[in-house]
Amino acid sequence: MKSGVVITSRLTVASLVVMLALTACTGNDGSDGSDTPTEAGTTSQASQAPAETAPAGMTPEAYQVDLDTAGKPVGAALAAIAKARTFKGLDQRIQQAQDAVDGAVDRLGDLQAPAETVSEHAGYVEALRQMDGELVTLRDAISDQTLCTSGAVLARLGRSDEFTGLKKAGAALADKGDYGSAAIGLKPSKERSRRLGSGTVLTSRIRGGRGSLTVKNGGSQDGVVTLLKGKQKAVSVYVRKKSSARLSNIRDGSYRVYFTTGVDYDRAARTFTRNCTFQRFDDSLPFRTTYTSTQVRWSVWTITLNRVKGGNARSSAVNPDDFPT
Repeated sequence: MKSGVVITSRLTVASLVVMLALTACTGNDGSDGSDTPTEAGTTSQASQAPAETAPAGMTPEAYQVDLDTAGKPVGAALAAIAKARTFKGLDQRIQQAQDAVDGAVDRLGDLQAPAETVSEHAGYVEALRQMDGELVTLRDAISDQTLCTSGAVLARLGRSDEFTGLKKAGAALADKGDYGSAAIGLKPSKERSRRLGSGTVLTSRIRGGRGSLTVKNGGSQDGVVTLLKGKQKAVSVYVRKKSSARLSNIRDGSYRVYFTTGVDYDRAARTFTRNCTFQRFDDSLPFRTTYTSTQVRWSVWTITLNRVKGGNARSSAVNPDDFPT
């Protein structure tokens, strides 16, 4: 009887390896020196799984719909920052821009962009994420009054790497097809450092008296002093740092004194655009004119905007949106 190994069709590939080893070790019956054949021999071959194919991207038409829905609000919200006229409104506008950017990231982040735009799409989404961080920084700058107007905010935004990156990424994506909504058309103006001359009168509504006021500004920033009579803005004057200015012809009455300091005075907005402070003196200044048979007396005041030794006037911070402009 011939010796050998019987292999059934149920053997796995691992079993086949064992069988081959057994066959090599099993001798023949010595009659003819030939190898002993196996009975019902079968062979087994490992099959290779087909390679996975990358999922097909969206059609350009479907992608454009999502991109328009996400990209247009971003551009509109950034442009709308220019419409803010108060600190509160400015903070709200930037919050709205953040919401638009966050919404765009959420909508576009997991999209399978068309194959020809995969790289540009990824760059655009990352640029949006970076922009979100820059908007947080801008809100902080408004809160601490480093930036005080919409123009200053947009100028600072325009010089940031994040804004430059978003513009480039949007333009690169727009060049790949009809994806213009990714492009950022906003062109912020550059930062400026405008100043007026000391003694420049900005407002003069109640004049015609004998009183006078000298303002000394020994601080490190230019300032504007404003006198209010009741709720009416009477007079305001610009005083450069390390300089002084004199207001004359002030009518009799009691005046509240407000002053603001900062960098880059925007005469149209009537405020400093950067590093601004807003304060008022706690006590009013009375201006009086008295007459006798031989003489006339009137009030002459001097105030200092910076702290001085021996000073006798206290001042308090004012909410920027409550400051008379």
